[in-house]
Amino acid sequence: MSERDQSFATMTGKFQRNIYATTKGRLRLAVLKRDLASFHEASPLRILDIGGGLGQLSAWFIAAGHQVTHTDIAAEMVVEARTLHQQQGLLAHRYEVAALQDLPQRLPSERYDLVLCHAVLEWMADPEQALHVIKGLMAPNGQLSLMFYNRNAKYFANAIYGNFDYVQSNLKVKKTVRLSPQQPLDPNRVEQWIQDENGQVTCKTGVRVIHDYLRNPKDAEQFEQLLEIEFRFNQEPPFRDLGRYLHWLIRFDE
Repeated sequence: MSERDQSFATMTGKFQRNIYATTKGRLRLAVLKRDLASFHEASPLRILDIGGGLGQLSAWFIAAGHQVTHTDIAAEMVVEARTLHQQQGLLAHRYEVAALQDLPQRLPSERYDLVLCHAVLEWMADPEQALHVIKGLMAPNGQLSLMFYNRNAKYFANAIYGNFDYVQSNLKVKKTVRLSPQQPLDPNRVEQWIQDENGQVTCKTGVRVIHDYLRNPKDAEQFEQLLEIEFRFNQEPPFRDLGRYLHWLIRFDE
């Protein structure tokens, strides 16, 4: 692991409170499930969840009969995910504590029909190389579900919030917040990296295209209405491209 790659060891409780238990976390999970429904309903697949955190999405696929390998760079996250799965009467095919870069050595004979890589690349020192590694783990005709923190949305949101100094400093801060990615990714660059690996994006979705621009946070209490509006606009430009995260489905040629 590069010293610049971020791990969330010792932070499972904070993750649960600040992300998964919030409206933004619920929205993110709902959007991913909508986008991945066809895989969930398919015949059993071999699925690799990279940076799978506390395992909510893994659990969803395991419960549907898929063979899931759950991985995370933080041992505490993997232990907690396994515990949460067992509490639901579930168990992944395999649990691995490993950085993304180390997965080819840890899983040398495994190839996957679907690779999940959500909110990982923006924490890595070399996100471009990560795509090359992932491609090598995929089975023929496999697909990658990639979600990453959108640089353009971070610029836009801070501009409309009036954080002009932050925008003019190119999003540089003196004091970082550990759960806020400090390396948002330029979607154009990510798409070029994909093309360089002979890949193509087959579906694009914005995640939290409305939620993160609400003037009154209390509006988020109307969750079902908010989710309906998100679903209505989050695959339609220009709204799609302003999602705080972008979720892309990707195929690679041999």
